Amino acid sequence: MTKPIAPLPGLALNYPLSLGVYDDYAQAQRVVDYLSDHQFAVSNLAIVGTDLKSVERVTGRLTRGRVAAAGAASGFWVGLFVGIAFALFSTSGQAGFLLTTPLLGAAFGLVYGQIGFSALTRRGARDFASITQVVATKYEVLVEHKLAEAARALVAEMPQA
Repeated sequence: MTKPIAPLPGLALNYPLSLGVYDDYAQAQRVVDYLSDHQFAVSNLAIVGTDLKSVERVTGRLTRGRVAAAGAASGFWVGLFVGIAFALFSTSGQAGFLLTTPLLGAAFGLVYGQIGFSALTRRGARDFASITQVVATKYEVLVEHKLAEAARALVAEMPQA
């Protein structure tokens, strides 16, 4: 039996009631803005995204060259960070640290990236890059039960877009 996940302290309302369900965040935000403009205590409101879905946008094919460039760039920045740390805390050889550690980091990142890419392609795993995002398909505005009637009255007076 799984325990329900409670929202973080400060995000939860005590006894929330639904003020309305909207197709996009902008509509829900417009309702809260309207209530705020009419001096409603908006700290008693919450916008909750519901009906979550995962969207994955494929950004391109992974090639050995792209993986090499990404690994080298990542390694370069890590190496530069290490070089700066060494240079700050050493009494001599600061220039050497600043030159060699980024180059060594880039070489290590390149090799490490190629090893990982080879392991993936041997197993027939995905050879594309993507960005994943969780998005809500509906947005519900919730209001503390004590103020629900006042909020509904204000929303009823709200001009339509």
